[in-house]
Amino acid sequence: MSEIIVEKILVGKPKTIDETNSNNPMNREWTSGIFKEETKNPIWLGKTNLTGDGQADLKHHGGPEKAVFVYPIQHYIHWKEELKINNMNIGAMGENFAINGQLEEEACIGDNYKIGEAVVQISQPRQPCWKPARRFQIRDLALLLQNSGRTGWYFRVLKEGYVKEGQPLILLERPYPQWTIAKCNEVMHMKKEDLKTSKELASCEYLAINWKRTLNARVEKGEELDVNRRVYGPNI
Repeated sequence: MSEIIVEKILVGKPKTIDETNSNNPMNREWTSGIFKEETKNPIWLGKTNLTGDGQADLKHHGGPEKAVFVYPIQHYIHWKEELKINNMNIGAMGENFAINGQLEEEACIGDNYKIGEAVVQISQPRQPCWKPARRFQIRDLALLLQNSGRTGWYFRVLKEGYVKEGQPLILLERPYPQWTIAKCNEVMHMKKEDLKTSKELASCEYLAINWKRTLNARVEKGEELDVNRRVYGPNI
């Protein structure tokens, strides 16, 4: 396993931008915490977020299960080539930890890592919403993110402490090597008819509760969430 480095740590409070009464939904006023700035000094990582970080939609973002959003920097090479957007640089997805050395195929639910003074644990993949689409004026960007598998993932915080960019993520424990982030995305989004695997994933001890609920509703009631509200939101 190659060394995993947190190349950049980024934080930011929610901002409101664009026009109040635009006729174009993609240009209407919106509020988001997606706009992050790099911090080079040691920063406190608490149970729900990094000091100075915040989210606009606390129903769907932030909290103990989503304390840190992690995104591999290698993905930006692909997005720039595929979307022809030169300014889609590190931090564009609203990540807190921009990492080098690990992808979705190599990160697993329940992984425990030490970084600086803190200990973190992978809780779930990110389920992309409409806000990156609004930021880059690409209406179906959330679906592109989701279907590509380049979603990134979230950490919950097991031990609070100071962290700093440039530090390694040191793997302490991997209880569920079978449940990579890539596999979880596949089960949730691509193989919805495979109820056996959905049930198995839902039983994973360290999977975030909201993922467990969605998967259990699929298995027990045949229910599927309408993703349009998440991926398109007010952009249509």
